[in-house]
Amino acid sequence: MSYKRVLLKISGEALMGDKPYGISPDMITYLSEEIRSVYEQSVQLALVIGAGNIFRGVAGASKGMDRATADNMGMLGTVINSLAVQDALERGGIVTRVLSAITMQSVCEPYIRRRAERHLEKGRVVIFAAGTGNPYFTTDTAGVLRALEIEADVIMKATKVNGVYDKDPEKFSDAVKYEHLTYNDVLNKNLKVMDASAISLARDENLPVIVFNLKEKGNIKRAVNGEKVGTLVTAE
Repeated sequence: MSYKRVLLKISGEALMGDKPYGISPDMITYLSEEIRSVYEQSVQLALVIGAGNIFRGVAGASKGMDRATADNMGMLGTVINSLAVQDALERGGIVTRVLSAITMQSVCEPYIRRRAERHLEKGRVVIFAAGTGNPYFTTDTAGVLRALEIEADVIMKATKVNGVYDKDPEKFSDAVKYEHLTYNDVLNKNLKVMDASAISLARDENLPVIVFNLKEKGNIKRAVNGEKVGTLVTAE
């Protein structure tokens, strides 16, 4: 099985590469090359990018900042990341559009669902910025929401580990990887695939979720082509 329309969710931390914060030019270039391998197969591809490399709203709120203000700052951080990825893709000859849930027309287009679908039909890579445009929602939830709105076949979450484990594999050598999970498994076991609202929304609409390692070269292409990579989350 292969997928024709895909929503790729990329964490902000992934853009750091080996740096402690910010955006790594080498990582951005690597990501654009990985996306190109999918783009050349005429797959309709949309991206949602987090902002953990710049500012995380939940972390700011935990330090006493107003949660709505912190989340708004995080959403603006996703716009910075989206523009950086757009620049790398277009330098490689891939036509790209950034659509923001927070209107800022001097740097990107406003998010309109039918406009996004039209860009995809014309073979452009679409980057959804600024999350849902509302505080209290993560970019995971934004990714699932946008995937459903554009009727994507699957949402793929590219992370720094090669799937979902019963505990943090970077801290515990005996961590066990799951090849397949149900939505209810994720919720009942409180696994850190996506936040509960994102998984619940995916479950309600039966949207498959694939979690895999972004840093393993060729993984995006393999996942799009239906090969077994990472962990698959479905209804059964």
